[in-house]
Amino acid sequence: MSIGENAPTKNAEILQWVEEVAALTTPDKVEWSDGSKEEWSRLAQLCVDGGSAQWLNSEKRPNSLLFRSVPADVARVEGRTYICSEKEADAGPTNNWCDPVEMKKTLTDISKGCMKGRTMYVIPFAMGPMGGPVTQYGIEISDSPYVVINMQIMARVSLDVYTEIEKKGYVKCVHTVGYPLADGQEDVSWPCNEEKYITHFPSENMIWSFGSGYGGNALLGKKCFALRIASTMAKKEGWMAEHMLILRLTNPEGKNYHVAAAFPSACGKTNLAMLQSTVEGWKVECIGDDIAWMKQGPDGRLYAINPEAGFFGVAPGTSMASNPMALKSLDENCIFTNVALTDDGDVWWEDMDGPVPSHLIDWKGNDWTPESGEKAAHPNARFTAPAAQCPVICPDWEKTEGVPIDVFIFGGRRTSIVPLVHEAFDFAHGAYLGATAASEPTAAALDVKAIRRDPYAMLPFCGYDMGDYMQHWLDMGEKLGDKAPKCFYVNWFRKTAEGKWLWPGFGDNSRVLKWMCERVEGTVGAQETAIGMIPNEGDIDLTGLDVSAEDMAELLKVDTAEWKSELDSVKGHLERFGDTCPKGMMDQYEALKARLG
Repeated sequence: MSIGENAPTKNAEILQWVEEVAALTTPDKVEWSDGSKEEWSRLAQLCVDGGSAQWLNSEKRPNSLLFRSVPADVARVEGRTYICSEKEADAGPTNNWCDPVEMKKTLTDISKGCMKGRTMYVIPFAMGPMGGPVTQYGIEISDSPYVVINMQIMARVSLDVYTEIEKKGYVKCVHTVGYPLADGQEDVSWPCNEEKYITHFPSENMIWSFGSGYGGNALLGKKCFALRIASTMAKKEGWMAEHMLILRLTNPEGKNYHVAAAFPSACGKTNLAMLQSTVEGWKVECIGDDIAWMKQGPDGRLYAINPEAGFFGVAPGTSMASNPMALKSLDENCIFTNVALTDDGDVWWEDMDGPVPSHLIDWKGNDWTPESGEKAAHPNARFTAPAAQCPVICPDWEKTEGVPIDVFIFGGRRTSIVPLVHEAFDFAHGAYLGATAASEPTAAALDVKAIRRDPYAMLPFCGYDMGDYMQHWLDMGEKLGDKAPKCFYVNWFRKTAEGKWLWPGFGDNSRVLKWMCERVEGTVGAQETAIGMIPNEGDIDLTGLDVSAEDMAELLKVDTAEWKSELDSVKGHLERFGDTCPKGMMDQYEALKARLG
C-alpha cells in the first residue's frame, strides 16, 4: 500500500510515521481525512449502513445520530490509563506509570494486524483557533469512523493543519478499537477489545490508545491531549493547560470580565459555563465548558482559549430546568451515545423535561418502560455538539489570542463548613485553595474521611507529578505578579441541619459572580476571616430572591472549630506528594493553621 500517493502533505516525517503505523496494524486501506461536511455525511451514513448508528427523526433532530456502545465500553478507564514518563517519579503518586520501552513493546505486540479488515483514517486537527499563539496541533490515526465524525465536532479538522504543523510541530495520536476482521468476517455494531490501554508518552508528545471506542479513550484530542499531554507541554513552556470552563460576564455599562473555573465532577461546571444571569443588566456568555489553555500576553495578563470546538457532555440530568442553553445546543448536527430512543425517533434521558415516556428503546437496544427497573439512558451517556450552536456562545470564543482572565474560581460540593464564596488573600493563597479543593459524596455529608480532594479538578488528568503541578501554579503566580487573576472558592451546595438547600444555585450563581467582578473593580469591600475574604452583609445582590438574612448568614459562616477539624485531612493530602509537595503549599497550610488559632 502506497501511503504518500494521495497524501495531502509532503512532510517526510509524517509520511514515515503513517507508513509505520499502517505496516504494524495492516488496515485494508488508508484515508486522509479532510474535515469536510461531505466527509462527515459519508462516514455518518457508513456508520448507519454498518448497523452501529441510526439517524434520528430529521424533523425533531436534524442531521443527528444515535450510537449505542456495549456495557464493557461506556466511560473513561482510569485504571487502564498510563503516563509513560522516562522516570516513574515524574508521573507522581496519583498516576499509573509504566516504563515507556516496556509499554511500547506491549502495544506493538497487541497492535500487530489490529486494523485488518478496516480503514485507517488520518485525522489532522487543531486544538484552538487556527494559527493562534496558544493553539497546538495533532494528527490522530484511528480505525473508527465514529472517532472521525466526533473529532470533526470536537476539534478543528482541516488540511490547513499540515501547514501549521510545519511551524509548530504536532502531537502524535494513535487509536484502534483493537478488533480486526478476518476475511469475510462480519463486523459487530460496536467493535472494541476486552484489553484496553490509554497511554501517554510525554517526552515524545505521543498518545497511543488501544481497545476502546468510547469518548475520551478514543477522541484523543480531549483529555489525553488537551490535559495530560498539554499539561506537560505547558509546564516546560511556561503556560497553563487546565480543566476549566471559561465565561464572560458583561456589566450594565458594557465592561467585560472573563472567568475561568475548575470544579470536580457533579459540581455544576457545565451549568455555570452556560449560565443565564438573574441579575438585571448583567449578561453571561460561554467561551468553553471544559478546558482552558492560558498563556501570558504582551501586556503581562493571562489570556485563555477554549482549545475544543465542541461540547462532549453528560446527557442525563441536562434539562430546561438545569441547563436550558446546553439543551438548546443539541437541536441539530449532534451525535448522541448511549441515550434512549423515543418511539418517534428522538432522544430521551433521565431528568429530561416533561413526563417519562411510556415506552423507549434503552441504551442497550432493548424495549423499556417505567416498570423496567433500570435506567433507560446510561448514567454516562453523552452528547457531542458543535460549540457554535450554543445560544449563549461568546462572539469572541474563537479569538486567536484568547481572552484576558480576571478571575479564577475553584469549588466543590460541601453540605457544611465551606461558605458560599470566599476570596483568596493573594494568588499563592488562591493556588492553595485550588490544590486542596474537595468534594464529599452526598451520603457522607459530615464524614471528613469520605471527602475527596481533587486539586484543580485535575487529579485524573495531570500528565505529571501533582506536587510539581502545584509548584507550576505558584510559579505562574510569580510570573504574572500583579497581573495575576483574583482567586475565589465557591460552594453552591451548603445545607441546613435539616437537609434544606440554603442557596438556590443555577442562574442565581450570577449574583456571586457579580460580587467577584466588583471585587476586581474594588467597588465593594469584604471582611477578613481565617480562611479568606467573605462578602460584607448586603454586598451580594439578592434583588428578587427569597433568601432570608438568617440563611445568608449561615451561607457565609466560617466556623473555626469546623475548619480545624479538617486540618489533618488537608495535611495528609499535601504530604501524599512527598518531596515534590511545594514548600509554598506547606507554608500556606501552616499560615491557615495559625490563623485558625
